Amino acid sequence: MRASNLGFICGLLLCVGSVQSVAQPHDTQEYEQLRQFLQQSIADSESFEDRFDAEVWLLDMSNRLQQYVKDPEQRLQLLQEVHRYASQSQLPPELVLAVIEVESHFDRFAVSRVGAQGMMQVMPFWKDEIGRPEDNLTLTSTNLSYGCRILQFYIKREKGNLTRALAAYNGSLGSTRYSDKVEAAWRRNWRGPNLDWE
Repeated sequence: MRASNLGFICGLLLCVGSVQSVAQPHDTQEYEQLRQFLQQSIADSESFEDRFDAEVWLLDMSNRLQQYVKDPEQRLQLLQEVHRYASQSQLPPELVLAVIEVESHFDRFAVSRVGAQGMMQVMPFWKDEIGRPEDNLTLTSTNLSYGCRILQFYIKREKGNLTRALAAYNGSLGSTRYSDKVEAAWRRNWRGPNLDWE
């Protein structure tokens, strides 16, 4: 992705939904906190520090992703984007892959019953809220940027508690159903460096 495109993405206000529910801020204060956090997103950075690390990770994850994305070139392109946006948002890319599996099974055209779109199931009303109605949520780069930033926000807000953060992402705070699904997907297909699922 061109650097100019990456630059504007960092300032986006993001929100996600899911097949089961709409993940919206519950009150005005949370909404404003989310807006401020997302407007102060971290600067762009290269996601891989070492070419060898990149090759090892991409090969490993490409083999795992093959069941969902058959074309090898598409797999590598998707994995590069997942790694880039996850890293920019200080998220383990393996966690993002698990979220995508649960949300859409890697279908960039997925639409939930409540209208959430794309791989990470982003709610389209946010495009108008931030004055970017032209954003296309089926574009993988846009969708990953939205989804990763909002997940980063909830993980920070919940002080690293993945169960609570994932429930907030999904709009099901107080339930472990969604976080259990993501953890199961991570353990089954995307396990990487240890994550604290407690």
